[in-house]
Amino acid sequence: MQIEIKIDETCNEPRVVIYTAAMTEAIRDLAKKLSGVYPQAIAGFKDGNLEMVQPDNIVRIYTAYQKVYIQTEQSTYLVRLRLYELEERLDKNTFVRISHSEIINLKKVVNMDLSFRGTICVRLFSGDTSFVSRRYVAVIKQILGI
Repeated sequence: MQIEIKIDETCNEPRVVIYTAAMTEAIRDLAKKLSGVYPQAIAGFKDGNLEMVQPDNIVRIYTAYQKVYIQTEQSTYLVRLRLYELEERLDKNTFVRISHSEIINLKKVVNMDLSFRGTICVRLFSGDTSFVSRRYVAVIKQILGI
């Protein structure tokens, strides 16, 4: 990808133009980032109270008992959005689906154990351990460049 920045003193507001041969998922993600579509916070419920959870604080998002939860290092929140809706709203370079029922924040990963046959064991800052299902192993390896 080529990046070019031009300084124009007559320009009142920054303007970004993307030249591409075809619309790809990477271009869509870039446009979302630049337009600020990614949420500043996600509404989560804890003890009957609504709290705003910052994406940077999220360790993982998972489903249990047909409900969706966001886990931070301090607490767990119930969310009214579906897992696929959160996956679409969050930064795809930071939040990665590792199974049918879980998304992790790559910035909150302590280590990954690749010695398991056909899967990957992920240890998170919160102390939890998750496993990448076989279906998502190739995607994780591609994202990590291994």
